[in-house]
Amino acid sequence: MKNFAYLTMAQLLNLILSLFLVIFLITPSVNAARETDSYDGNIFPIYAGNGSLVPPPNNLEQSLKNNRTSVIIFYLDDSAASKAIAPLVSGIKLLWSSGIDIIPLTTDEFQGKQSSNPIDESYYWRGNIPQIVVIDGNGTIFLDEEGQVPIEEINQAISQASGLEMPSFSITIKSFNEYNSEPSKEGYTAPR
Repeated sequence: MKNFAYLTMAQLLNLILSLFLVIFLITPSVNAARETDSYDGNIFPIYAGNGSLVPPPNNLEQSLKNNRTSVIIFYLDDSAASKAIAPLVSGIKLLWSSGIDIIPLTTDEFQGKQSSNPIDESYYWRGNIPQIVVIDGNGTIFLDEEGQVPIEEINQAISQASGLEMPSFSITIKSFNEYNSEPSKEGYTAPR
């Protein structure tokens, strides 16, 4: 009877191992790719090294109520163009710290919705991604651009909208591999 139990256990282990190998060999591998429109997860921790950007701590209505400059970034997690701009958004956070409100928003929730209320973020979205909008605390638009906007142009708009001086240092985007990168400045240690 012991030999029969042993054979059954061996057969069961063999069956489990075979099933595992079949599942492992059939299941396609998952790879993140910055240059494709594939969904890899939230783009800010993956491609910008800064998952603290989403969800944004406040919305446009709160920023306007507090008379703060807002930078709205419309993006999609499954967009190569949005993946490319993610490190730049993290760089804006690094440069301007708590002096402005950064509001990154996926456009999924805005599909088919167009608001006529200027305190609603969907009021500013024109249907293309990425799109960056800089608005001062009074609701005046200082920048509304689509695509890969140079950080110098964004910084200039933020400075004009906020009345703050442009940062005395610049950033570079360091890539660790084909997926991960983050903004940095030599010797800069303030938290994002």
